[in-house]
Amino acid sequence: MAVSGTDLPPVDAADPSPVHRAFGFADICGFTAYLEREGPLAAVRLVSTFRSSAREIAARRGVRIAKWLGDGVMFVSVEAGPLLATTVELTSRMKTTGMDLRSGVATGSCLLFEADDYIGHSVNLASRLCDLAGPGEVLADENTATLAPDWVRVGPPRRKRLPGVGKVEGICTLRFDSDIPLSA
Repeated sequence: MAVSGTDLPPVDAADPSPVHRAFGFADICGFTAYLEREGPLAAVRLVSTFRSSAREIAARRGVRIAKWLGDGVMFVSVEAGPLLATTVELTSRMKTTGMDLRSGVATGSCLLFEADDYIGHSVNLASRLCDLAGPGEVLADENTATLAPDWVRVGPPRRKRLPGVGKVEGICTLRFDSDIPLSA
């Protein structure tokens, strides 16, 4: 049962009701090696550039930054399309700076815990997809990928067993479709 912010409270208000959300995780590939090679000042500048871009893109698209994860970020949105657009745009933008991100996106029911945290399969799936992604890659489950904007190219689904999640039948790679001209 879907719950909106205006529904009557449940009979037992202590009983948590699931909510439907889209989740995205993105992190900088090879950050630890970068820190060791380039030093703390360069590493802080790199994370600063990443966070600044993530904030700007997420705010413009109406996506919330749920939490920072060191050199990574967790996004949450009530709709998958804006979240997919955010992760694909951020990954594409960071590639132009020489920084590779890896990202994972999934949607589904979950529990909203203590008003600002999320628990459930869709959260875990998005995190594991991020772990699986290669440099510059955005992965999404097939159902979520169908909600991508028309300027995002969606690759064919593949199957993979993910730790803590199990076998996932449809994992799609998403990327900016360079054949579509940007609007002015």
